[in-house]
Amino acid sequence: MSDVFAKNTATSAEDALKVIPRAEFRVFGPGIIEFVKEKMWNGKTVLFQARRMPKETYFLSAKTNDANVKVRDGLLDIKTKVGETPEGYEIFQPRGKFQFPVKKEDLATILSHLKVEMVLDKEVYTIDEFIAMARKHPDLVPVAVEKMRYGFTIDGIICEYAQVWFNGAMVESACAESENYDGMRQVIEGLGICAMPNTNYLKAAKRVMGME
Repeated sequence: MSDVFAKNTATSAEDALKVIPRAEFRVFGPGIIEFVKEKMWNGKTVLFQARRMPKETYFLSAKTNDANVKVRDGLLDIKTKVGETPEGYEIFQPRGKFQFPVKKEDLATILSHLKVEMVLDKEVYTIDEFIAMARKHPDLVPVAVEKMRYGFTIDGIICEYAQVWFNGAMVESACAESENYDGMRQVIEGLGICAMPNTNYLKAAKRVMGME
């Protein structure tokens, strides 16, 4: 099982496409952490690890919710939604983790997934340059994100509950993710969160930022 809490390492677009995408079901709301903590022992539960993630910057696009673009561990990390399971779990395919300074060609591809246009007149861009450009763009909103994540598995399904701060505003979250969709469904039902709306980080951040 891969470590979803491990430090990011640079990955080319070609290698990212070799990664088998996992489906994810995520919920946000008050009291979710205590609720999940009471239910998490309904199956064969193994505590994974807790980690305070390094500060991240998410780039919200007014044009789409299908491109998850963020800076984490100093890398420009992108994954895009490629489908949903019959249960409505979202499937995101990794598209690469790029070391700064980022090449113009790679940045152009990322902007195309965000469905925004931007004049790129340099061959490479630093992290500060890209964030500054995004702040000036009418359809992009950079958001500072911090996470305290508590990981565990239930019957082999990767799960977590977490505190998430969007520009300092804290919300609670919980999720399950796996390539095993039937196993996910059983775990999500066992956690008692199956009736809650499936809300990815982009949608949650937009709600906090007043973009929805």
